[in-house]
Amino acid sequence: MDQIDPRRFIPRTNDLLALAAVREAARRLGGHVIRELVRDVQDQARRGELAPDLVEPTLTAAVNARRATTLRPVLNATGVIVHTNLGRAPLSDAAKEALVAASGYVDVEIDLQDGSRSSRGAGARAALLAACPAAEAALVVNNGAAALVLATTALAAGKDVVLSRGELVEIGAGFRLTDLMESTGAVLREVGTTNRTHLADYADALGPQTGCVLKVHPSNFRVDGFTSAVPLTELSRLTVSGGVPLVADLGSGLLTHDPLLPDEPDVTSALLAGADVVIASGDKLLGGPQAGLLLGRKEIIERLARHPLARAVRADKLALAALEATLTGGATPVSQALHADVEELRRRTDRLAAALGVPVVAHDGRVGGGGAPGVPLPGWALRLPERLAGPLRTGTPAVLPRVHDGACLIDLRCVPAADDDRILDAVRHAQSHFAAADAGGAA
Repeated sequence: MDQIDPRRFIPRTNDLLALAAVREAARRLGGHVIRELVRDVQDQARRGELAPDLVEPTLTAAVNARRATTLRPVLNATGVIVHTNLGRAPLSDAAKEALVAASGYVDVEIDLQDGSRSSRGAGARAALLAACPAAEAALVVNNGAAALVLATTALAAGKDVVLSRGELVEIGAGFRLTDLMESTGAVLREVGTTNRTHLADYADALGPQTGCVLKVHPSNFRVDGFTSAVPLTELSRLTVSGGVPLVADLGSGLLTHDPLLPDEPDVTSALLAGADVVIASGDKLLGGPQAGLLLGRKEIIERLARHPLARAVRADKLALAALEATLTGGATPVSQALHADVEELRRRTDRLAAALGVPVVAHDGRVGGGGAPGVPLPGWALRLPERLAGPLRTGTPAVLPRVHDGACLIDLRCVPAADDDRILDAVRHAQSHFAAADAGGAA
């Protein structure tokens, strides 16, 4: 007698689509996504990888786990505050609320009083100027690189951009600021040497073809020893006399001086030192969304705003809403992590260590994102076996530790205290994974 093919018992598509869990998931997922999940489970059964009676529970688990985005929330246990690979700055509660409010129709570019068209991003600009009174005007674009492109294009397309060889910066993923500026049609006029640049070097380079002088804060590195650089105050006197704009690209987004980061330049100080335009990022030390900030002299900022490229790099309504709320709301997670109480960090770490039976070690956090390179942020970490790092990264919740010197380190600086128990559960789950594997091997 012929054996019945088990594939005949695989549930039909219409029956699977009628399952209560699948109908519920269809409220938040597109129909094509649901059908793809159904086909995937059916195909597993057809290949003999899944018994037909397990198709329904497997599909139910799949649709319950599926989200509309593949991006996963991560608990940052590295001690690096502005972690580029984790999306840089986590947003404040005020910024999150602003994002939700701006997700529908909002008056981003209309005056509701008379129905006329209004200036886009006025609220975010006003908040920036209130937080940085040294600036006469402000402009917000979609990121820091766009801000530099706009400034270079508007001020120096077809002309020279004068900058020091010691500031020809390359940042992550091979991204070079020099390549970015040359793409605008500007000509880079390098002055000085890698380690030493003097005021006379800039003076010799200025001429009728000079579009602007650019001062770039080095990102992710420091040059020590026999070095020399020209401060903004001296450069400003030179550029004013030469009638040339002075642009300072600070990157990190620090609006005012922070005593904890004494060598990190801030926007206010740069403007008071004579910079005509200062460029910074919104999603670094400012603690806001991805955005490029341009602050400075009204005449020049308005010139940049009128340039056709400004339309191509403008910030969207979500970024504008989150930026304004970052500036007008409470303390940001970045600020809280940067100024975290070391003793409180120790108490939190000790509690988890006692529950897990693991040691606590001294551990220096970092600003990250190119901010304050080389500046340690003293703290503490749980020291776990290195093999736990993988299960922690892929678990639920996903936890990103620091793997260093043969150990998996859990630093709570960037983890909200409310999530400590989630860290505890994640570590226990990772430990149990290996305990079961070890027990099976011993048997």
